[in-house]
Amino acid sequence: MRLPWGLCVAAALVPAAHAQVSPAPVDTTAHYLQRMDADGDGRISQAEYVQWMLYAFDRMDRNGDGVLTADELPGGKGRAISRAHQQQVLVARFHTQDANGDGYLDARELAAPPR
Repeated sequence: MRLPWGLCVAAALVPAAHAQVSPAPVDTTAHYLQRMDADGDGRISQAEYVQWMLYAFDRMDRNGDGVLTADELPGGKGRAISRAHQQQVLVARFHTQDANGDGYLDARELAAPPR
């Protein structure tokens, strides 16, 4: 199973950031789920999802001020994005992907196209 559209950008950024943990590429939904699943229960909680997705933000925030400015964004263009705002976006995205409303993402929900 290939990675869903919404996770491709993070997948491109995060594996390099986590390279010290495991050099294996993240190229399938199963690998992605396994890496995001900090407690190993086979599903992704909101906290696990947000933590994983914010790791890419933190790596891009070179000066550590909690804001991605244009010079820190891919392509060097765009409006500034705060970490707090990005966290809100990720929480909303998590709930959108949680199709059955159980508070967790399973492999099927993680791989589903954005709703």
